[in-house]
Amino acid sequence: MPADQWQLLAGDNLFCSYAWLNALEQSQCVHPSTGWQPQHLLVYLDEALVAVIPGYIKSHSYGEYVFDWSWADAYQRYGLSYYPKWLCAVPFTPVAGKRILCQSLSTDLSQYIHQTLIESCRVYGWSGAHINFLTDQSEPHELFLQRQDVQFHWLNNDYVDFSHYLNSLTSRRRKSIRKERQQAKNHGLSIRWLSASQIDDEVLTSFYRCYQATYIKRSGHQGYLNLSFFKLLLQHLPQAVRLCAAFEQHKLVAASLYLIDANTLYGRYWGALEEFQTLHFELCYYQGIEFAISHTLAKFDAGAQGEHKLIRGFSPVNTYSRHYLVHPTFRDAIEDFIQRENHHIQQYKQRCITFLPFKQE
Repeated sequence: MPADQWQLLAGDNLFCSYAWLNALEQSQCVHPSTGWQPQHLLVYLDEALVAVIPGYIKSHSYGEYVFDWSWADAYQRYGLSYYPKWLCAVPFTPVAGKRILCQSLSTDLSQYIHQTLIESCRVYGWSGAHINFLTDQSEPHELFLQRQDVQFHWLNNDYVDFSHYLNSLTSRRRKSIRKERQQAKNHGLSIRWLSASQIDDEVLTSFYRCYQATYIKRSGHQGYLNLSFFKLLLQHLPQAVRLCAAFEQHKLVAASLYLIDANTLYGRYWGALEEFQTLHFELCYYQGIEFAISHTLAKFDAGAQGEHKLIRGFSPVNTYSRHYLVHPTFRDAIEDFIQRENHHIQQYKQRCITFLPFKQE
């Protein structure tokens, strides 16, 4: 599909942009062989394209960050197939945003899209249709169940610099953060922010080795993304890419890859060739906070999970997903599960707020 038509509807939605999703496809990170078969929904009115919904036929639930493994296990125990399913999401990227790409989302258009997804499940034999990390909080279709979760985002309260931010924290937390930053500094590494034009093949390859090494240690595989994807990213989205890298003399030994749009800094991919105490906090959190302040960005999204972010000033925020299940009995059971889960998520969010390190006014 033509890039200009897609991008007209995607607007400033970085992770649903044509360049981002096309890089995933062209690098074959997203491909039937990886369990992500592209199946985007295009909606036309009088031959004019009015909406695009990025979608994939999934043969597993890896790389989604809205966890439904227990649902798949339940289907299997009853001799039913949970896969294939259809998923609207940004592959391997738990970033919230608009998922129905259009210039104006009317109630009629929303209903038409949801009804089309329901009918497509019947026609193609999918167990259901799912929409992950959407920010459109319009009333969900009656057959789509709304699920909640929590992420931790740093919010910029008009801070002048990092010291100004630290002064908003309790004395204990200020001391702890200064200690962590000093420990990172004591390694004698040179930390630099690089734009796309400064990331040559040698730097990118070194970053990718860090990315792979950390994934192998953490997850036992080399990561969802290949080097080709990162090269395409630099080629087609250079304005959005930043690399915060740590060098030992001239050797890159650790790095965190960031993306940036008009309002938000996104910390996405971290890796290191060896262990450096507190360096992860420095490259992935404190450097990001400083960058967001200096560029007057409203928010810093450092990725999914991580309760340790709370004591460093990242606030709990809700995320949302919607789910349609074809099988009526399982739909009823999962609806009951989601209702109970949503209640616990709200309780969890309130508990998280009590761990925030800000001074009481």
